[in-house]
Amino acid sequence: MAMNELNEPEYECSDVLRDVWLFLDDEMNPANRAAVEAHLERCSPCLEEAGVEQKLKALLHRSCGGDRAPEHLRSLLAARLQSVQITTGNEQGDQLTVTTTTWHAPQG
Repeated sequence: MAMNELNEPEYECSDVLRDVWLFLDDEMNPANRAAVEAHLERCSPCLEEAGVEQKLKALLHRSCGGDRAPEHLRSLLAARLQSVQITTGNEQGDQLTVTTTTWHAPQG
């Protein structure tokens, strides 16, 4: 994402298409949301793609909106969301070093 002359975010097509679900869910900060809206106003291919995404999202909401996941699945997901595991690799010549870091949410 680039910044314009006023140091505000300026979205490229790839940024908009990557973040379209955040935009549709209204999960962006106001500056980024305004930048995506400005891009969509001047870029018809992205606007068309976002429109398709919006229609799909509405269809999924109508079709599945009232369904609730089984309790065992909800419990499993909640437990998995309590920790994050990140694995990174660093290649130097013929050697690959793999590091795994695990973060656990504080209890309480």
